[in-house]
Amino acid sequence: MDEAENKKRSHRGNVSRFFEPRRIAIIGSFKEGFFGGYVIVKSLMNSGYGGRIYPVNPAYKEVHGLKVYPSIKEVPKTVDLVFILINARSVVKVVRECAQSGVRAFIVVSDGFAERDLKGKHLQKELLSYAREHGLRIIGPNTAGVVNTANGFNPCPYEAGYYKFRHGPVAVCAQTGMINPQAYPYPLLRFGVSKICDFGNKCDLDECDMLEYLEDDPDTQVISMYLETICDGKKFLGTAKRVASQKPVLILKSGRTREGAKASVSHTGGLAVDDKIFEATCNQAGILRIDTFAELFEIPKVFASQPLPEGNRLGIVTFTGGIAVLAIDEAAKYQLDIPSLGTKTADFLDAIFPGLGTMPVDIGPVMAAVKEAFDRYPKILDAVMSDKNVNALFNVLWANYTGDIIERYIEAYEGIKNRYRKPVVTWIYGPSAQSTSELAGRLEDRGFPVFTRPETAIKALGLAWRHASTRYGART
Repeated sequence: MDEAENKKRSHRGNVSRFFEPRRIAIIGSFKEGFFGGYVIVKSLMNSGYGGRIYPVNPAYKEVHGLKVYPSIKEVPKTVDLVFILINARSVVKVVRECAQSGVRAFIVVSDGFAERDLKGKHLQKELLSYAREHGLRIIGPNTAGVVNTANGFNPCPYEAGYYKFRHGPVAVCAQTGMINPQAYPYPLLRFGVSKICDFGNKCDLDECDMLEYLEDDPDTQVISMYLETICDGKKFLGTAKRVASQKPVLILKSGRTREGAKASVSHTGGLAVDDKIFEATCNQAGILRIDTFAELFEIPKVFASQPLPEGNRLGIVTFTGGIAVLAIDEAAKYQLDIPSLGTKTADFLDAIFPGLGTMPVDIGPVMAAVKEAFDRYPKILDAVMSDKNVNALFNVLWANYTGDIIERYIEAYEGIKNRYRKPVVTWIYGPSAQSTSELAGRLEDRGFPVFTRPETAIKALGLAWRHASTRYGART
């Protein structure tokens, strides 16, 4: 094994302490409420974490049936990770005490550091200086922490009302607690998550550390990040380029405007990066840039559930010509072409209804004119998917308020499932929010991603094609 590989494995081991600890300590208040050590212990006990938990605070004797230790020195075992939830002034002192007891990894939930004022900036600098001098690793300060769904490790310090997650292939990382359990309804994310990490102020562990850790994480297939600042531009470019050649890396970057950049500095105390420089970095590294907070969770669905497209030819099946036109415009932004159907497919569709065998395939008129037209829907969808000129499909569904055609849709999707190495994305519309939601749930339970906006669905396919081009070389 060469020196570079040894270094990489050592680095991964350092970061793994945050996601795979066998023993953790929690230093802070255990008063019952919606935030604090009390909530962390409760969350861990309800999420299925199998490691040892050591609450530390001289003012308490017990919390959730666990013994509370007066100091880290009294904890009977050396812990892998310590959570700190105390006032900022005392953090460095507590870190020193923990380090003397053999602790090497810390998640500092406490705020009041560089994001607050000059005094806080000095405290953060002191904290980092001590950590670097003694080989410690830190997430934060000013963080809501991490989650690892593979081992039930959910130490959320805020009450979310739920504790368990669906294990899945998407890692979500950000410079904000808005991605953590208390801020997002992960049980509704049907394709699941692997890891969650709020960087906080990023005084130590940063986006490059997480990319390197997730690069070799077998549970993670796609990485979705929200960043306000970049710690080391040169390192980021090299790391992101290597990781993005293997796994999709989606990044939402704030601070595009002068005002936004100024706000990002005050939020986490970091240094803003010129947006044009960041855009060039994304293009060079193969990073897939996204534009909205919702896309941070929604776009990864296509990578989590669908094969990459083998070409850029986009098929469209729709009930509405207007959405088809919008889809064509959106597709052009991502170099997706709208193909003509093969002769066999066109003849089959035209036999059902004259003119149906053209792309986009608009079945709206068919459903209004042909008797028992919805019974033909599964064969129509299969014909388009089987066409050699189609590499990916954008499918538009109308969920009528009575729901009597939904079973035909389910039959159609069951018919194409696992039969074609082509990605399918879906947008559903209709007069009943309940009907559209129920249909979306049934499709996603079968592995087909459904998007809230047609533009987002097309963008997901466009980014999938862009990643395929980066990974395997452009093909048309």
